[in-house]
Amino acid sequence: MSDLCAPTFEGLAERLGFTCEEAGGLFELRNPFALENWTLPVLELTIVLGAVLALVYAIVRLRRHNDPTNLVLWIGAIAYLAIIEPPLYFPAAFGIDEYVDTMFAHNVFTVEFLWGRLPLYIIAIYPMMATIAFELVRALGIFRRYGAFVGALCVGFVHHAFYEIFDHLGPQQRWWEWTLDHPMAQPFLDSVPLPSVVVFATLWPMSLAFCVQFFVGRHIDAGRSFSAGQLVWRTIVIGVLASIGTAILPLPATISGGITGSTTVIGVVYAAELVALSVVAILIFARQWRRLRSGANEDLLAIQPHSPGIIFGFAAVYLAVMAVLWIAALPAYFGAVDGVTANGDPVGSLWYTIGCFVIAVVTLAMAALAHRSVAGVVVPAPDAAVESDRV
Repeated sequence: MSDLCAPTFEGLAERLGFTCEEAGGLFELRNPFALENWTLPVLELTIVLGAVLALVYAIVRLRRHNDPTNLVLWIGAIAYLAIIEPPLYFPAAFGIDEYVDTMFAHNVFTVEFLWGRLPLYIIAIYPMMATIAFELVRALGIFRRYGAFVGALCVGFVHHAFYEIFDHLGPQQRWWEWTLDHPMAQPFLDSVPLPSVVVFATLWPMSLAFCVQFFVGRHIDAGRSFSAGQLVWRTIVIGVLASIGTAILPLPATISGGITGSTTVIGVVYAAELVALSVVAILIFARQWRRLRSGANEDLLAIQPHSPGIIFGFAAVYLAVMAVLWIAALPAYFGAVDGVTANGDPVGSLWYTIGCFVIAVVTLAMAALAHRSVAGVVVPAPDAAVESDRV
């Protein structure tokens, strides 16, 4: 595959410890004990396990409760990956190399696809992260109370928190490496491109969640059922529209950068988008939590039979594993000079990561406690519920 090994990718690969010739083929298995360091197989196992559990949960919801929302979300996330990732790995093959150079390179893991470009855990992280964020928001009744757009915005906020814990550790542990002078990666927040923080960690899951809830979730909540054919075309549309949405949502920063040519302006606009989204999401979470704690539990009662305990449990495991990986990285982090460790690896932002840990833990605790508070409560009949509201 040397014809697809661009010089930029080759340079990134060599700094990660492998070469294009060693990158394997369309599919390759490696010894997990012979990877760059011990954190790679730990990360890989955790993420792949999460994706499998998310798929099991989605199938259970479909079979037991006739609710395909999670399965559509899971498949839609994979469809999004299939649309977005290959052009980033092989810009020349897609005829865009004059405009887009190699932006990053993943290290090689146990299970690899596409000549060292696509580790299995990267495929798995899309549906795994999307499921966690979506279920935390849905478990709090936010979609039912505030609609698809606001619910999707909250999904983006939660996804951002869970993802950035991982994102700010990756470069230091050599899970991947960024092309530092790539124009689409500017500006950086320590070792992480700010566009990645906003677009990939926040806006794409927001776009996906909105499409899933708009085309499937809200109809299921209203008691509608779909045939297999209807679900297939809706899932395809969701994957395509979620990709388009990821291009539309960051347009303020894209247009500002195109007009000014300033990475500082791009950074300011991206940060403003993220702050605005976060403020709205925090207000919605706080408002919904007050409603639930005051006894206004009709949103939760409506989804009470669908316990997302397996997702909540894995989310806690994921946070625990990431905490261990971060603790292991702290000696090199604090020994870094000018943001680079003694081994030459860039470090992320510890304070930003701590903030994301807080958000992730708090939202997970809120969802788990809210669901526990209505466990065993009998769902009232529609007429009784209406009468109760009137009283």
